[in-house]
Amino acid sequence: MNHGKKRLIYVLALIAIMFGVFFLRLAWLQIGFAVRGAAASRQAVFQRTDRIVVDAGRGQFADRTGKPITGETVQALIAFPTYGKPRGTPQALQRVAESLGTDAVEFETWLRKLTTPAVWSRSASSTGHATGLSDAQIRAIRQADLNGIAILPYRNRYPDDMPALHAIGYVSQDPQRLARLYPRELASHQIRETDLIGGAGLEKSMDRLLRGVGPTVVHHVTDAARRPLEGLGLRMSSPGNPHFPLEVRTTLDLSVQNEVIQAMQSAGVRRGAAVVLDVANADILAMVSLPHFNPEQIGAPGTDERNRAITAYAPGSVFKIVTMAAALEAGEVSMDTRFHCTGTYGRYGLKCWKHDGHGMLNLPSAFAQSCNVAFAAMADGLDPAWIQVTAERLGLGRQIGWATSSFVDGQPLRLLEEEEAGRIFLSRETANDGGVRAGTGIGQRDVRITPLQAANLVVTLLHGGRVLAPRLVHEIRYADGSVLARLPEQTAISRYGQIRPQTAAAVLGAMRLVVAEGTAKHALSDAPWPLAGKSGTAELAGRMQSRNDHWFVGYGPADGKPRYAVAVLVQEQPDGLRNRATAVFGDIMARLSRLTDAKQHPIAVRGHLAAAVRAETR
Repeated sequence: MNHGKKRLIYVLALIAIMFGVFFLRLAWLQIGFAVRGAAASRQAVFQRTDRIVVDAGRGQFADRTGKPITGETVQALIAFPTYGKPRGTPQALQRVAESLGTDAVEFETWLRKLTTPAVWSRSASSTGHATGLSDAQIRAIRQADLNGIAILPYRNRYPDDMPALHAIGYVSQDPQRLARLYPRELASHQIRETDLIGGAGLEKSMDRLLRGVGPTVVHHVTDAARRPLEGLGLRMSSPGNPHFPLEVRTTLDLSVQNEVIQAMQSAGVRRGAAVVLDVANADILAMVSLPHFNPEQIGAPGTDERNRAITAYAPGSVFKIVTMAAALEAGEVSMDTRFHCTGTYGRYGLKCWKHDGHGMLNLPSAFAQSCNVAFAAMADGLDPAWIQVTAERLGLGRQIGWATSSFVDGQPLRLLEEEEAGRIFLSRETANDGGVRAGTGIGQRDVRITPLQAANLVVTLLHGGRVLAPRLVHEIRYADGSVLARLPEQTAISRYGQIRPQTAAAVLGAMRLVVAEGTAKHALSDAPWPLAGKSGTAELAGRMQSRNDHWFVGYGPADGKPRYAVAVLVQEQPDGLRNRATAVFGDIMARLSRLTDAKQHPIAVRGHLAAAVRAETR
């Protein structure tokens, strides 16, 4: 009996174990199918969605008054791949192509070749830049009812109606740099290797602050066979953060910037640069570099993305400002010191630009007439270290743009990353050569400065020798208008201190004499403001021999309270040609005087213009 009970218990236990294994297996299969089903579902959704970024969410730039420099929303034609499915009738395609002002065959070919969503652009080279549609074009496209075609708001980074600004720069794809700067974001899939990154200008230096919190994306849903769903299953997703994107308020004044561009273009300048600084604080109001560039097609023929305003070049006689200041600071000359110019220095093969010489000149007249002999003699007799120190005291031979070792995010920030420091001498050894010193004294040989440094040199003199740091950004705001950070005005005092106010005043007086009776008298005689400045002609060497770079730096009004300091560089001019930069400087100053009058007396100016129009129509 006991034996039978034991056998029954074993049988029942075995049956229980078998049922347990069966139920465990069933549960495992159910869980496995559920997991694989969820994964398959997610994969199916991924496979059934095309996406296009319609707004990168990147921070935008504005000028000092709030006028937008970047960020233009347009109604754009966005085409999604149809994977072989017809778009519509040939007649409908023809009507849409005609409304867009393009060839029907080219338009259809563009649509057929799409493998990823794309925006329509008049220029084939402008990848990612949409051509804004007119109301008539939108009606024609909607009436055509083409498959895989949508009209959506699209955010162009750079507006069509504004020349690209070298100071702002551009964005481009640079996977290696992206990986170097943002390894964590890449690893966590917050950004992709194909994302754009700042390539130059403020776009580059402020990239980490501009990236934002994510893009606005449009998803186009298709079925499992990659056929578009009926009704264009469009879904839009965006971060929805009220604080982003940020707005960077620059110090640029677009009205001043445009006037400078027009002055350069009116003079037919093909290569060169111009900088306008606010005398009060060295804020950069305008920064123009020629040739222009296309931010959508870097390296296009006839363009140059390099910012010549912060690139160092030989300054010619503009450097005589430094030579005069160095000689005065060293006590080697006074305003009454006299020089005798016969047209040749007698050493190093150095000659004056005036072949028969200037005769007897005191220091201010030698400066006003830009006498090479007088300034070669001054430089030749100076300790080269004193020339170097004086130049550095005046903000040359070093980067002077606004910078900080710790910004709001705890990291260093230099607004003008590409700014070149320039130089005075190549080395101590070469500086000890008298010929090199004499050549440097008249702005030739080794010396190199940037147009930004040249304009700031004038501001430094107007501030009694105190060097200010030119600023390109004055504040950063959240999207709701509240302020994230303000960039305070800075000084850029040299480790050697600064020149004496008396020296600065003496040089400024000589600069006024340049316009009153010197080399710029003829070109600037009709200026609406009293002006002061210094011209320079730098002889080029190598393949550019017999070509010169023309400079002019100055300020205005020269009487009362000066408002603007300006540097103009006109490059690669034929030898023997009258200094063109002086005339461009005069035109810029005339435009700025009219602009200032318009801002100070807008009603009177409008009345004057209205009267002029009435007189013209009589």
